[in-house]
Amino acid sequence: MAAQGRKEEGIAQMREGLAALQAPTPRPQYLCLLAKACIETGRLDDAISALTEAEAAADEDENRNYEPEARRLKGDLLLAQNNSNTEAQQCFERAIEIAQNQSAKSWELRATMSLARLLASQGRREEARRMVADIYGWFTEGFDTADLKDAKALLDQLSN
Repeated sequence: MAAQGRKEEGIAQMREGLAALQAPTPRPQYLCLLAKACIETGRLDDAISALTEAEAAADEDENRNYEPEARRLKGDLLLAQNNSNTEAQQCFERAIEIAQNQSAKSWELRATMSLARLLASQGRREEARRMVADIYGWFTEGFDTADLKDAKALLDQLSN
């Protein structure tokens, strides 16, 4: 629901679902989705809570699969709070590093796009374009997925 524009209703449903989850479900995954929806609706305190809980759940379960996405979302949150671009950049760079270590190309793509948007806003468009082009060029299929469509749109925007 949140992804389809019914953000508040989606957030409420996610909270209900999270409350009903039993171990060993992947709580970090769902908490990252909740944090993303909260960031998009300006509920930044709720996003902080969800990301903090995702980190704790990952520590508890030793499930690091969603760590790159959690780091990327933390960077998005810092930008939404008008915090330091430097801190947000560090989050994006760490997310990319973790994703590379996990060979998680989709997470790497998302984190690279977030970093590229930040660099472009700082007037570093060519550097941003190269970064996105490098990771985008790795993919050989799935070009109809939302992430790769977004990456292509970002590449086009940075090329103009």
